[in-house]
Amino acid sequence: MNIKQAKDYIKNSVSLYLKKDEFGDYRVPVVRQRPIFLLGAPGIGKTAIMEQIAQELGIALVAYSMTHHTRQSALGLPFIEKKHYGGKEYPVSEYTMSEIIASIYDTMEESGIKEGILFLDEINCVSETLAPSMLQFLQYKVFGRHAVPEGWVIVTAGNPPEYNKSVREFDVVTMDRLKVLPVEPDYRIWKEYATERGVHAAVLNFLDLKKECFYVMEMTTQGRSYVTARGWEDLSEILKLYEEEELKVEESLVEQYIRNPKVVKEFTAYYDLFNKYKKDYRVEEILAGTPSVQALARAKEAPFDERLSLLGMLLDKVQAEMKDVMEQAAYLSELRAPLKALLTKTQDGKAEGVDENTMGAGNESSDALAGVIHMLDQMIEGRRKLLYNLQTAGSLSDEDKRKHKRVLRFLEERRKELFLREFSDPKAYDDSRPDSQESREHGEGISQDCNAAGNWIKQKYNGEVARMKQETQRTGEQLHALFSFAEQAFQNGNEMLILVTELTVGKSSSAFIATFGSEDYRRHNEELMLSERQNDLKGKIAELGL
Repeated sequence: MNIKQAKDYIKNSVSLYLKKDEFGDYRVPVVRQRPIFLLGAPGIGKTAIMEQIAQELGIALVAYSMTHHTRQSALGLPFIEKKHYGGKEYPVSEYTMSEIIASIYDTMEESGIKEGILFLDEINCVSETLAPSMLQFLQYKVFGRHAVPEGWVIVTAGNPPEYNKSVREFDVVTMDRLKVLPVEPDYRIWKEYATERGVHAAVLNFLDLKKECFYVMEMTTQGRSYVTARGWEDLSEILKLYEEEELKVEESLVEQYIRNPKVVKEFTAYYDLFNKYKKDYRVEEILAGTPSVQALARAKEAPFDERLSLLGMLLDKVQAEMKDVMEQAAYLSELRAPLKALLTKTQDGKAEGVDENTMGAGNESSDALAGVIHMLDQMIEGRRKLLYNLQTAGSLSDEDKRKHKRVLRFLEERRKELFLREFSDPKAYDDSRPDSQESREHGEGISQDCNAAGNWIKQKYNGEVARMKQETQRTGEQLHALFSFAEQAFQNGNEMLILVTELTVGKSSSAFIATFGSEDYRRHNEELMLSERQNDLKGKIAELGL
């Protein structure tokens, strides 16, 4: 199976293992919860899918590599305990808690999340002294004298012997206690993940043309030669940094991540060509809707690999913009509920920290601001705690991390601005504040100050929404320009099918189109579906010999 199929299987298994009956007991007893064993080549994403599963299920993740563990660190250290039996005292051997089990309890204590996945990587590379204890662990979920807490599912992973000299092949007794999932590299599945992760367009375009270079594992006279998905992703990150700093990318850099001389030479040559295409075609002009005559003419006559590279560059830019818009939308949606609660209190003049005892005691405007700032402080502290808990539990995706940090930044900036206004000019944000002695005596001044502060925060939020709408419109215009260029340059070629397909399978692009619409996408998608149905009918007619 591929890594996506393995992920779905593990996710379903974890969900079933954590299912409870009417009394709150787990439906599948611990002894029957077979640990899952992912068996696959290195660097295909085994650890990555475990993080995704924990994030999607909202549970914790504790991950350990078993290669560095000795019997003592995994099972605990012995010590002598005094116990009484039949009125006599006896020295008895006990064991400290295993480092692995302790880390689970630490995670539960710090995050507040009581269910999770214990992921043990390279499980078939354990030391010789630890190997006999693995059978007990895999069946009874016990390390030494301490059991894995209820609500924690065990998933393990390892490499086949041909990839790792340290591998110890499990016997039948051990394997019979595992659910074994053999996983094979699959570029098509990895590309879906890589597109969402923002892997460099040069990497994806190269692999689209040279799929056989995605994963390579072979023995040469110089030793083992290999290329892995992990290597491509790491190379992508360093390429982006090199481009930011305007540093030259050479073979010596690429070979640090891609350990196959032939693939290194081919990719480095393609990367230079990719940058030449980018400069010659002027991608920014195409997406602005003003492609040059030369760019259109060249695209029409270009060979398929050049067209594919150009399309990849254009798609990479547009999909990155779509992803940013969708993340902005998620952040503003997350921010809406706490701001609504804050506005309700400020409109009623009930900012926490302001009560009747403070009314009229001094500067009412400062009292009101102090109450609003106090509420913002509580919101900030709550958001920081949530972010910390999710990070501690290992169940925070990169997208959610950025979302929470954006919310925090908005709240912290508003808090800082209100604080500075309080000590500079309390009236600066409220031109309609009543100044009559009668209104002050009845607390109306504080109410108005709270309301004005709340409205000011609301205006700041509306400003963020307006900026997102502008970005949405600009991204929609870029998408239209992309389709327009493809229609002119590629006409009825396969490039249009690739364009529609990539937009459909991309998580952010499909979400953007579903949310904000695209007439170009809808029209071409319908045309391609109709064409596909016609070809299917023609095929069936041909089979009938009519």
